[in-house]
Amino acid sequence: MLAPSGDQYEISADGYRAVVTESGGALRVLQHDGRDLVDGFGADEMSPGGRGQLLMPWPNRIGDGAYSFGGHDLQLPLTEPALRNASHGLVRWVAWTLEEHTPSSVALTYRLMAQTGYPWTLDLSVVYDLSADGLTVTQSATNLAGSPAPYASGAHPYLSVGPGPVDGWELTLPAATRSLVDDRLLPAGREDVTGTPYDFRIARPVTDVGFNDAFTDLERDGSGVATVVVRDPASGDAVALWVDESHRWLQVFSADDVPGTARRSLAVEPMTAQADAFRTGEDLTVLEPGADFSASWGIRVV
Repeated sequence: MLAPSGDQYEISADGYRAVVTESGGALRVLQHDGRDLVDGFGADEMSPGGRGQLLMPWPNRIGDGAYSFGGHDLQLPLTEPALRNASHGLVRWVAWTLEEHTPSSVALTYRLMAQTGYPWTLDLSVVYDLSADGLTVTQSATNLAGSPAPYASGAHPYLSVGPGPVDGWELTLPAATRSLVDDRLLPAGREDVTGTPYDFRIARPVTDVGFNDAFTDLERDGSGVATVVVRDPASGDAVALWVDESHRWLQVFSADDVPGTARRSLAVEPMTAQADAFRTGEDLTVLEPGADFSASWGIRVV
């Protein structure tokens, strides 16, 4: 019997172990010395709540699934019908093709064909690579169409430092600005996090703060890398997620409204653009014919 998430690709190096799935090119397992760094899903499960999935050619939501680009009005399927949104791209459930599998890395590809609502053909790829520095993930796209294509990318890992809940964990989130949303979780303004419950630029406990928020104006090191850290002060266990300069946004989600997994772990989602970028154009990448775009992020123990 084939697993619901298809073929499983296991890699390991320097104490790290990961399992990536054919379905969605998803990160199902990431461990270090046997300790879970992500709250993934079982080999006999479909990915619940987007766990580990790749979000391409857009992350987050497009309101009404409707947008205009290149002089055309386009309509995407509403994959979040309750809120009338097109959510998390077009490749979460497709079968990705194995390109290369070594003991410490796996590369997958998918050709996204032109279709209603997204009339461009893209070659997409992802590389998962393990080393002493942890997991590095590189997501790439090449526009094979004859006209410019709108594009953004993201991913949906849930960070874990134990069984939860997240309330007692410490969070370091190097972001100065939070995106405000309406009742459909679409952008409706911004606020400086200073003096609000969402200022985690200095590590402090999550307590009862609930997250389903996008953050920007990220503080970066000299290499342009921004790093989020989640730590359990009781055990001392900690995990970090880093993003490169292509990722202008981080979505943080505590799943408060999800029975069974609420506040069990903390999704920290790298995004090159926030919700509704196809409609607003903010931080949207326009891929010219033949052009490509890559963005990298990763996870490591602290």
